[in-house]
Amino acid sequence: MLEEEKALEEVRKLCERLRRDGCALLAIDGRCGSGKTTLAEYLHQQYECPVIHMDDFYLPKSHRTKERLQIPGGNVDWERFLQEVLRPLRTGKPAVYRPYHCKEDTFGEPKTACPGPLTIIEGSYSLHPSLRVFYDDEVFLTISKEEQEQRILKRSNPEILKIYKENWIPMEERYFSNYRIEEGCSLVLDTTGYRALSF
Repeated sequence: MLEEEKALEEVRKLCERLRRDGCALLAIDGRCGSGKTTLAEYLHQQYECPVIHMDDFYLPKSHRTKERLQIPGGNVDWERFLQEVLRPLRTGKPAVYRPYHCKEDTFGEPKTACPGPLTIIEGSYSLHPSLRVFYDDEVFLTISKEEQEQRILKRSNPEILKIYKENWIPMEERYFSNYRIEEGCSLVLDTTGYRALSF
């Protein structure tokens, strides 16, 4: 519990500094199951800031060529994210985008995120090298392999865990390793063992 509180205090200090500087963009990247969405929701409640999820920008099936998926991080539509979210917000304009739904392979109704003192970009691949230069600061969450599997299993089922272990986790790890994502983040938190805040 004490470690969790200390971690949150570090994140709060970071956010307070960013908010003082103006229209700041904070990226939260990290391993699946490490608590990125939970942390982003906590910050949303604390600061009433918009949160944009990278899950809404997975690559549509029509774009998933063999060549594209061989590129680390190529399974995210970073080009659309850059055009519809980061460039508008960086210039003080609203971001308007349609979230992509993987299961249905369709796009949802448009969402709008208006620039403010702080905007949170949450999710794996948010620190893709084509996007990284646009952020004011970066947080990386990690977790032990054993607890990662436990958390994924808790929120899904054995079949989904098998898919994660065979597909999603190796793709993430290749992205983290190839682009050295953890390095350069001003805050790296290991959420293994965190319970009270359900990271």
